[in-house]
Amino acid sequence: MTTSTDTLAGRQFDKATFARLVQGAELAGSAERAWLYLEAAHVVGQLHFKPHVRTHALMLGLAWRTRDWPEAAGQVLRLALVPLGHLSGRLPLGNPGRSTVSAFEPIPVRQELAELIAQAARPLR
Repeated sequence: MTTSTDTLAGRQFDKATFARLVQGAELAGSAERAWLYLEAAHVVGQLHFKPHVRTHALMLGLAWRTRDWPEAAGQVLRLALVPLGHLSGRLPLGNPGRSTVSAFEPIPVRQELAELIAQAARPLR
């Protein structure tokens, strides 16, 4: 099941949710789990330059640490494309930011990412 990308365009940037997702990636017990958190962080921060760049830099770091060279190359390309996307206003909403998907295609947010985002958005008690 997927969630529509239409709701992403008007959404305000939630710094706390983004920070919780990045922290989740840093504390993840596996590379697979870290990728999920970083993909969710990408969806949340994609429309804002600094978080967008940070997410791709973190993705590059994870690809490097796991020796996933195709992913690392894809992240280098995406880091180069981020400024162009922001200057042109052409950002593919919902895109999880991995090199396994087109850097230009809007994609409905996967259910597992939507759930991580919702969990990170809940106020801490």
